[in-house]
Amino acid sequence: MDPIIEAAILFVISLFISAIIIYVVIKIFGETEGFGTALLASFVGAIIYTGLYYVFGNIADLAGLKWVASLLGGVGWLLALRFLYKIGWLKALGLAIIIWIISAIVGFFLPSLATTGPL
Repeated sequence: MDPIIEAAILFVISLFISAIIIYVVIKIFGETEGFGTALLASFVGAIIYTGLYYVFGNIADLAGLKWVASLLGGVGWLLALRFLYKIGWLKALGLAIIIWIISAIVGFFLPSLATTGPL
């Protein structure tokens, strides 16, 4: 398969998985927005994080501070989450931490499921 098509398919799959995680966590915290907002948050978050990481990653890499680029990307994603859901900074941070933890757990199991299941 063409690497570009494969990357696009994986991006769409990860976008939907991320949106599902965001949607479930947001509903647990009592927010009323629908799946469309979660999908938008997933997409905007990916764009913001990737853009900030790309821009600041090269600079931070020169100084040996690559984690700063990740931190800036995370703050950018937090900002998007905050404004899309019209919530405060603390709630956005709490949601983001839970979303990141669940995403890490799903990411740990998903590759092994992909080799044995329909993915």
